[in-house]
Amino acid sequence: MTGPADQGPGAAADRPVPVDPGVGVPVPAEGETWAVGAVILDGLGRAFAQKRGPRQRLFPGCWDIVGGHVEPGETLLTALAREVGEETGWRLRRLRTLLGVTTWTGDDGGLRHEADYLVEVDGDLDHPALEWAKISDYGWFGPGDLDRLKENRDPADFLIHDRIAAALRSAGPQ
Repeated sequence: MTGPADQGPGAAADRPVPVDPGVGVPVPAEGETWAVGAVILDGLGRAFAQKRGPRQRLFPGCWDIVGGHVEPGETLLTALAREVGEETGWRLRRLRTLLGVTTWTGDDGGLRHEADYLVEVDGDLDHPALEWAKISDYGWFGPGDLDRLKENRDPADFLIHDRIAAALRSAGPQ
């Protein structure tokens, strides 16, 4: 699907979220479990990441992009807009690039899918409204900072590093 996204919490109340031409938005099949992620760039071409808190069940102490699970009845775009709003206080403005879709087996043995996007947002990028009960830090990462994204990750799991590196490459010079 390309074109304007449906409305949801975190989406612009007066307009749909545009999706750039050629950007794929998967439609989950019945019974599939999906998550979404957003790589957000600032005006200097750096990507936003937040460090998961030490008590988080999955990936404690690891850097992560904004995102989360798609709830029943949500589209991927609605979930992405909701997660951006909940985790940062910013508003999803535009989907620029599909950075990739990953499939893995969850700890319950079920398949999981995640679609990660390079997006644009509206809001005060200098003052995100963060969920401090779930995160311990945040930062902006340029090409020279990418190795920090590998902290507390197994060498086989550099997904966040790779997604942010891909977003920085696709965005080009600012």
